[in-house]
Amino acid sequence: MPAARFQQVYHVDFFNQRGEKVAAADSWCFRTDRDAARETGTKYKEARARAPERYSDEQLAKIFKLYADEEVRGATPRYWNDVQVGDKLPTMVKGPMTVTGFIGFAQGWGGLYIRANKLAWQQHHKHAGLGIKNRFGIPDCPERVHWEEEFAHQVGAPGAYDYGPERCSWLTHHLTNWQGDAGFLRQSHCKIRRHNPEGDTVFINGTVTRKYEDNRARLVEISQEAVNQTGEVSAVGKGVVELPL
Repeated sequence: MPAARFQQVYHVDFFNQRGEKVAAADSWCFRTDRDAARETGTKYKEARARAPERYSDEQLAKIFKLYADEEVRGATPRYWNDVQVGDKLPTMVKGPMTVTGFIGFAQGWGGLYIRANKLAWQQHHKHAGLGIKNRFGIPDCPERVHWEEEFAHQVGAPGAYDYGPERCSWLTHHLTNWQGDAGFLRQSHCKIRRHNPEGDTVFINGTVTRKYEDNRARLVEISQEAVNQTGEVSAVGKGVVELPL
């Protein structure tokens, strides 16, 4: 019998205090049997075969320089008139990835399953299949694939890895840095291509692919790609930004 797998889709509408719809979001992911992912999955064989990343001070200096030079447009308007198809967005860096960073995002995002003591018991008691026993025989949350290397290996991943939604937030961050306060992010689309295991660094680039008007709004379409330090594609995306005239 083939392993169970299915696509899970979420749709969320956002409304303001007057009941006006201000945004809509769709997200989806694929749910796959853990044993099948580990035994028959091919997506991360090369990553698992790679030696753990070890950064020299010189490599870190190049990464940290991108942080130091990161342009935040802020209050300086970027005008639609000045943008041309083919323009490149500045490279944005994220990483090198650490377990501390994964947990930091989970805490800020509000992970559903990160509970301790009585709160963890209440959740596992109510949802009996949720807790997965750790090496001590204690039911623990499934999110620990993001900080427990042994458990990440059980699902076929090369090691503790980042959260997919964080990648989506990075792509929007890349766009809002570029558009400035006077711009408005009308659409954002992101596809996650692989996990970023601990030690990876991600470089995000973008290119203006279209410039057009729609109902008097001046719009710019931007294609994005995020790659890791070995050139593997981590995520791809597309955004539509409204800019002032």
